[in-house]
This record gives sequence, C-alpha cells and structure tokens, in this order.
Amino acid sequence: MLKDLVARAFAPDGPLARVQPHFTHRAGQATMALAVADAMATRSRLVVEAGTGVGKTFAYLVPALLSGERVLVSTATRALQDQLHGRDLPMLLQALALPVRAALLKGRGSYVCLHRLEQTRRGQAGQAGSASESGTAGTLARIEVWAQGTCSGDLAELPDLDEHSPVLAQVTSTRDNCLGQDCPRFDACHVYRARREALAADVVVLNHHLFFADLALRDAGAAPLLPGARVVIFDEAHRLTEAALQFFGWHVGTGQLRDLGQDLLVLGSQRAHGLADWPALSDALRQTAQQLRAVAAGCADFAASQSARVPWTGAAPDGTDPARWADALHSVVRALRAALAGLDGVTAVAPDLAHLHARTVSLLQCLAQLSAPVEPGCARWLDVGAQLRLAQSPLDLAPALRALWQGTPARPGAWDEDAEPPGSADARTWVFTSATLGDDAQLSWFTEDCGLGDAHVVKVDSPFDYARQAAFFVPQQLPPPTDPAHTGQLAQWVGDAAARLGGRTLVLTTSVRALQQMAAALRERFAPGCGIEVLAQGQAPRRQIMERFRAPADGGGRPAGRVLVGSASFWEGFDVPGDALQLVVIDKLPFPAPGDPLVQARGQRLEQAGRSAFWNLAVPTAAVALKQGAGRLIRSESDSGVLVVADTRLLRMGYGKRLLRALPPLRRLQSQQEFEAALDALTRTSTTDCPGA
Repeated sequence: MLKDLVARAFAPDGPLARVQPHFTHRAGQATMALAVADAMATRSRLVVEAGTGVGKTFAYLVPALLSGERVLVSTATRALQDQLHGRDLPMLLQALALPVRAALLKGRGSYVCLHRLEQTRRGQAGQAGSASESGTAGTLARIEVWAQGTCSGDLAELPDLDEHSPVLAQVTSTRDNCLGQDCPRFDACHVYRARREALAADVVVLNHHLFFADLALRDAGAAPLLPGARVVIFDEAHRLTEAALQFFGWHVGTGQLRDLGQDLLVLGSQRAHGLADWPALSDALRQTAQQLRAVAAGCADFAASQSARVPWTGAAPDGTDPARWADALHSVVRALRAALAGLDGVTAVAPDLAHLHARTVSLLQCLAQLSAPVEPGCARWLDVGAQLRLAQSPLDLAPALRALWQGTPARPGAWDEDAEPPGSADARTWVFTSATLGDDAQLSWFTEDCGLGDAHVVKVDSPFDYARQAAFFVPQQLPPPTDPAHTGQLAQWVGDAAARLGGRTLVLTTSVRALQQMAAALRERFAPGCGIEVLAQGQAPRRQIMERFRAPADGGGRPAGRVLVGSASFWEGFDVPGDALQLVVIDKLPFPAPGDPLVQARGQRLEQAGRSAFWNLAVPTAAVALKQGAGRLIRSESDSGVLVVADTRLLRMGYGKRLLRALPPLRRLQSQQEFEAALDALTRTSTTDCPGA
C-alpha cells in the first residue's frame, strides 16, 4: 500500500535517513506526505499549505515517485525547476533505489533556436537593427560557439549571459515565430528534443506558464503532455492564477509588433528579395509600436507608482487621449495590413513566410477584439513595462479551471480531448502546495479563485520555534503610512537600525516609488567604504543582487554588512538562511493597489453579489502577501532575527487582528528600547567606525 511505503520512507531509520546524514524526522512533513499519498490513492484534489521548514518538496516527491505513476511537477520559477531536477530528484531516486526517468522542460525562451541563430547570422551584415550594429555581436559569437557543442540547448549553461540582451530575442523562438515541423532544423531542435524526452519520462518538471501553454495551444508536431500523466503537482501554487491569466482572453504587445517587423525584414529579404519593400514594412511596424507606447505615456507614471496595470474602462485606457489612442491603434492596423499584403503573394515561397502571414492575421484578430467594447465579465487593461501590453481577460477563472481539474472542458475541444469523466478509475490526482495560500481554514483566497472549493485542504505548520528564534515590532513613533513623510522618516529609522546591526537588513516596499526613495536615502546615509553596502532592486539582474547580498565577508578584518531594498519579486523566493539576514522591514501593509483594473473589477463583482470587496478581497490578499514577506526572515532552525512592520494600522484598525493572525507566532517587542536590545543581542561585530552610525 502506498501510504505504508511513504511512512517507511520518512521513518527515522528509513531510506531517506540512510542517505542523508542530516535527515531528521518531521511530523509535519510525514503528515503532508501521507495526505499526498491518500490523494493519489483516491484520485482526488488536495490543497496543502506547508509552512517554511516543513520540507514540502520531499513530502510530495516521495509519494509521487513511489506511486509508479507518470507525474508532472509544475513550479512558478525556473530556479525551483533547476533545484528539483538537478538536486532533489537525483537525491531521492538514489535513496529510494527507483529506476525512474526524470526530465526537465522549460519554455521556448530558455533554448537556443538553431534556425533563428542561422537567420540572425546571415542577416546581420548590412541590416538595420542587426546584432552587429546594436553592439551585441560579441554575445552572438559566444552563443554560436556554445551552440556547436551543447546537448541541451539551454541558455542557462552560458555563464554570465545577460538575460536582458537584445540578441536573445533573435536566437530563441516564441509561439508566434516557431515553424514547428516546417522548420528545416526541426530534427535537431532543442525545444522539441526536450519535449520528446519529457514525453518519454516518468517525472517531468515544468513551470506553470508552460503547463497552461501546453493545454491552450497544441504546438505543431508536439504531442500534449497532460494526457499521459496521472498525477499533477503544482508547487508555488499561489502563483497559479497569475500564470493562467495569460492564457485566457486576448493579449497583444508592442514586443510582438517589433519582433514581427524584424522577422519581416530578415526573412523577407532572404526568401523573397525584391518582391516587397521589406525594410519599409518593417520600419512601419516599429514606428507604430513606438507611437502606441508614446500615447500611453500619459498613464505610465500612474502605472509605475501604483500598479503594473493601467485601467482601460472606456474607448481608451484611463489617462490617455481617446482620439490619439484611436489614431495609434489605426496606424498599427494599417501597418499590419500592409505587411499582410506584402506577404499574400509569397507564402508559397517558404514556410517562414507562410508563418509570418499567420502571425500577422492573428495580431489583427487580437486588435479587432481589443478595439471592440469590453465583453461582460471581463476586464481590460494596459501593462506598462519593458513593453506595452494590451490585455483583456475574464474576471473569474474558476469555472474554466474547475473544468480542467474535473476533466470536463468548459468548451468542446478545449485542453485534453481525451479527458476522463469525473469518477473514472483513470482520473487524475491534482496536488497544489505552497507556504502561503490563504489566511483562513479553507484557504479560500486560493481555492475560490482556482475552482477548488471541493478539494481536501490540509494546513501544516512550520516546525520552527518562532517565539524563540524571532521577534516582531511595530514602531509607533513613525508617521502614518498615508503621510508623505512616512518613507523619508522610515529610511532614517532603518538606517539607524542597520547601522546598529551592521547591515543584514532587507527592506520590502509596497511601491516602486517608495523603493527608489528609500534606496536613495540609505545610499546617502551609508557612503561607499563605510562597511555597509546598499543594494536595490533594479540596479542589476535579480539573481546578481541576491548573490551579492548572500556573499561572504569581503575581508579587511570585519564583515561587510549589506542592506537590500526590494519590491514586488523580493517579497517571495528570496532565501537567505544564516546571519546574513536578521532584520526584515516591511514599509506598509501590502494591500492590493486600488487602481489595479482587475482589483477594481473583482471588487465591483463582489459588491454586486452582496459581499464586501475589502474583507473578501483586499484583506485576504494583504494577509497572504504579509505572510510571504515575513517568511523571508526565518529560513532554518538556527536562524534568528526581527520582523518590523512600519504600519501602525496593524495595531489600531479592526482588520489588524486578522493580519496579525497571518504572521508566524513571533514574540512581540513593545518599545523602541526593546527593539534596540533585540538588535544588540543579534550583533556580533561593532559598526561604530561606520560614518553612518
């Protein structure tokens, strides 16, 4: 029986203990593993919130491996994918002595496209916007040399490759520009080779984005992954709806327009030279993409300060001139129609050109949808970031997701065409797990949005002794968070605390504007050479910043302390065990941005149903984010530190009690004096010679 095998695996004298010298039996880990085994035995749906330190990875992998079933494991990040495939699975397979074949499958952007690499090499000489003209010829040369010897084609093999290099878009494929079986390099394609290996494997490690892409879109020449799997596990499941949102509704980005223009220039000139004015068609797409972004610039400040999304409730996005917006959209449509006219007579020349024709038609269809009135039950918005994205999606993903979990697609032909009816002996097991899924017993923040109201829910507490290891403090001398002076005075207060502690501080902000103000103030406080280095999100790639923060002492007789100021992505997935991080400061309660169009629309929907948008959306969302931020502090049994929430609303507002319950059971510090004493207890090296102290 599977549960007996799982129990033996986690026993103090079991196979895991024999292979891992530091293995300790954890009751919570065993509880979760047995719950996963039971879900597999009953082909049911299981939701597990497993606190930090439970060991949830092994808790779901062990029963999955022992089940003998084919398993898909989906994560939100490539970092966890690499950890699972490169470390955890090999360790467990050795411990359990199982002949199981595992495969790693990433998205297209992770693999070099041999066909596009060749096209870029041929097209760069004398072409406007080529790799040589943009100063990235060296990067292209490195990729070319590496591509001749790589087996996987995974660009992660190239050390120090700039993930933001413009050459990457030229040497990788997307769903839009992949030729599938029509590609002349299809037999050697790294993407399809990885997919073939995944189809032959017993355990496949992929990510949420790829999972939904596989379901929503059947790539040419690629068999779908889901039908052969009987167990599907989502780790980092709190990011699931975020990924699913990208595969519902309509989405068009200026990056797609620029990419289409670049491919028109290169492929048109190579395959159909002289049959159309390819440079002019390409330039028109580039210019109209720039024009569209320029018109949206009027609302960019709003997006940067409050939300990544700009509402689009009328004929034009909020804050833009409707006439100018309509003109910009019409210009894009005219450029696409001109490209289509140029391609109409040459599609038979080469598969590349036929595919460009299909891409152009698809973009025109999306723009037509996004130019029409918003459909009922949907929200429309702009994403203003590295590129401008026009988007429209349903407000409620639960019905479509529920249909997936139950094996009954909401529309004919959707997703798995061979899905089993509910209750079938061949039905799938679905497991969803994360450290933060909600703040109530039923984890409704997650289960309601994902259509999992009938799933079995298990909560496993962290094994850490939070009351002994860490303390919690709310500084009440600071201005309220609505006061414009709040961030400036908090920066001074953080500077004092970091100087006393010798760095070892993470500041999490709820907005980009606060991040920039906080980082500037701390850099002014801690001049270079004082012994405390200030790092800030955006100054370098996230991975480099994290590695720098974790780096050991620089030498010179005393450790170099570091303060990191982060927003958004640093609230989760930032793991610093040990004494390199002992103070986490959260600037304000992380309520969702009220100007976010999805938040607004979902709130209105709740109010229309007679439910409070504040209590049923804003508060539980803030509770989950607060748990995520607080979780950065204690990452192992030996960690210690102090969590600070610099928002007095946590203590004086009625909803504060609910948010406090979402935090780990830390001991409470009542005064500034107690806080300073707690820092002194953590401090092992003096910082009195630092000019900022």
